[in-house]
Amino acid sequence: MTGHVYKMIDLVGTSRESVSDAIQVAIARAAETVRNIRWFEVVQVRGEVVDGKVGHYQVTLKVGFTLEEA
Repeated sequence: MTGHVYKMIDLVGTSRESVSDAIQVAIARAAETVRNIRWFEVVQVRGEVVDGKVGHYQVTLKVGFTLEEA
């Protein structure tokens, strides 16, 4: 039987630099403990404003990874 089965998890990455950096932070940290990460979807982008400027970017992701073969 062919095809793929994915499991999904939700992650939230943060960065003072950018939305892209927040995504990279979340994926890199997850990759330390989750194998076979294959894709991500940005679900929400938020941020903190400090003194009229962006203090932090916060990005919520859905991340998919393949299940291990038995």
